[in-house]
Amino acid sequence: MAFSLATWNINSVRLREPIVLKLLAEHGPDVLCLQECKSPVDKIPREAFTAAGYTHMVARGDKGYNGVAILSRMPIEEVGAEDFAELGHARHVSAQLENGVTVHNFYVPAGGDEPNRERNVKFGQKLDYLTGMRDWFHAKKPEKSILVGDLNIAPREDDVWDHKKLLKIVSHTPIEVEHLAQVQDAGDWVDVTRKDIPEGLLYSWWSYRAKDWDAADKGRRLDHIWATGDIAQAGHSSHVLREARGWEKPSDHAPVFATFDL
Repeated sequence: MAFSLATWNINSVRLREPIVLKLLAEHGPDVLCLQECKSPVDKIPREAFTAAGYTHMVARGDKGYNGVAILSRMPIEEVGAEDFAELGHARHVSAQLENGVTVHNFYVPAGGDEPNRERNVKFGQKLDYLTGMRDWFHAKKPEKSILVGDLNIAPREDDVWDHKKLLKIVSHTPIEVEHLAQVQDAGDWVDVTRKDIPEGLLYSWWSYRAKDWDAADKGRRLDHIWATGDIAQAGHSSHVLREARGWEKPSDHAPVFATFDL
């Protein structure tokens, strides 16, 4: 069974319902994982997604911020949602496909502006959230699983537009990269995107602050698709749908895709 999967920080699922429907109609991933939905679950425009063929959904929501959802054309069964670091935020939900694959959808805290947990509570929350993920995957070793989402970290030098300039910028600091590496190691996760695209600059996020985001191209790869080692080689056809960043009333993130033959 082959299925395609996409992950997208949508930055308000209700505000950007039209471009979600555009993605579903024009690119048709079998499973779409959304982050930063900024909506209670009962306010997500589920009827429109159902009409588009995505008849299955699992989600967690907060009013006005956070929120994660998994939309699927195939049957899925919710298997859990964790509150790492006890933040009380809707940042994780997981579901299992009929073929036994578990999909984890994460929205890791952004971490604020200053990479110092003593002066910036949000940065400490981000590190604690990652530590909670690490410990959970150590204790509950994942198998036949895919992890996707806005992890809010660009780990590699070629995941950012300028490695040296961003070393002290939240999302690319060494301590964040190390915390993310520990999460990856704990679950035997393989970065499927970089397995498929091993070299070269690659971004999934461009700031709204740039007047011409495309020309400036000061991006970061904050959105990820990982798979456990037992199924990682089944993943292929990875790509970032860069054009979506230029759609009408866009998110500042672009969708990331992969296909799995399982």
